[in-house]
Amino acid sequence: MIELARELGLEDQLVGTNPNAKKTYILNKGRLHRMPPGLVLGIPTEVTPFMRTGLLSAAGKARAALDLVIPKRTDPADESLGHFLTRRLGREVLEQIAEPLLAGIYAGNTYNLSLKATFPQFHSIEQKHRSLILGMIKNRKAGGEESRTLPEAARNTTFLTFKEGLETIVHGLLDALDDVHFIKECGVSKIERSGGTYKVIREDGVTEEADAVIAALPAFAMKSMLEESVPETRELERVEYVSVANVILAYDEKDLPRELEGSGFLVPRREGRFITASTWTSQKWSHTAPTGKALIRCYVGRWGDERWLSMTEEEVIRGVRKDLKDLMGIAAEPLFTEMTSLKHSMPQYPVGHLEMVGRVRKALQDRMPGVQVTGAAFHGVGLPDVIRQGKDAAQAATKYLMHG
Repeated sequence: MIELARELGLEDQLVGTNPNAKKTYILNKGRLHRMPPGLVLGIPTEVTPFMRTGLLSAAGKARAALDLVIPKRTDPADESLGHFLTRRLGREVLEQIAEPLLAGIYAGNTYNLSLKATFPQFHSIEQKHRSLILGMIKNRKAGGEESRTLPEAARNTTFLTFKEGLETIVHGLLDALDDVHFIKECGVSKIERSGGTYKVIREDGVTEEADAVIAALPAFAMKSMLEESVPETRELERVEYVSVANVILAYDEKDLPRELEGSGFLVPRREGRFITASTWTSQKWSHTAPTGKALIRCYVGRWGDERWLSMTEEEVIRGVRKDLKDLMGIAAEPLFTEMTSLKHSMPQYPVGHLEMVGRVRKALQDRMPGVQVTGAAFHGVGLPDVIRQGKDAAQAATKYLMHG
């Protein structure tokens, strides 16, 4: 994302998180506990804060310490993220710390998610360093050296955004692509090979002729438009999707019973709450609210709990407000609320995902070499992940156009 922002002349629009909002909390038995400093992707890299945390029992901490002596796994086959973390650090660390942090990225179940497709660095660290904890400590030190090459806004923060919102990157791309013809609000029903070219059959019946095609769509959409020509794309059915929603609530700071000291909190599945996490947006991102006002964002929906889909917007907001009252004591009426529904938005990478993707791409290469498939269904759901994949697809399409 930083590289693309530079290419578009938008680097000066990048902004980091509030340096005074470094604390993050995890809910445990109805109480918010500070996440111990030194956690990197849920893995402890500092001993003292980890041993002092109230998130884990003494037995849970002792079990995590066994990672320092447990031998590495020699079987090269993929395994689930949940099995990997339980094997290395124990079930308590998985359920209370790693699951809400890591599975929250995918809104998934760690025992269903592929390790190699979601967090391949964990597999690499185990193979290289044997101990996950020791390997993460070494990587963290190396990362400190690399940060010197980052733009100033990115040097002391884990997260970045744009001052005017993420739509900045969209407008930047549109400005840079001023010679591109866009056809908006029109779906594609099918892609067929026609000699040395391709037919892109639109849902309105119009057929576009193309020398090469890049499809950046959800897995189920790509399957439906390609399966007649390439039956192997039916395997994309294995990529299930979870529906999530975001709810923003605005308050006068004086109406909040406690100061928003930190960036928010995570909610483990075992807590049985409606919300899965909460970001104290105005505290985490200083530019998002005027002085005296507070913005809180809450997330609902995850694998196995999509009850919000059968609720009205008023019912969802009521459920969110109940959790905020129970957990933070916020009883005040919000100044305004806004809900964003993201149905079928979070792809789930099953164990063996990368092998399946390889088979689909091989079949496409054999039957429709001018068609590239890419996007969040394949190699990462984050914005930097899909930017990287988009560039890879563009390079592959260019190579095909030049050399066939």
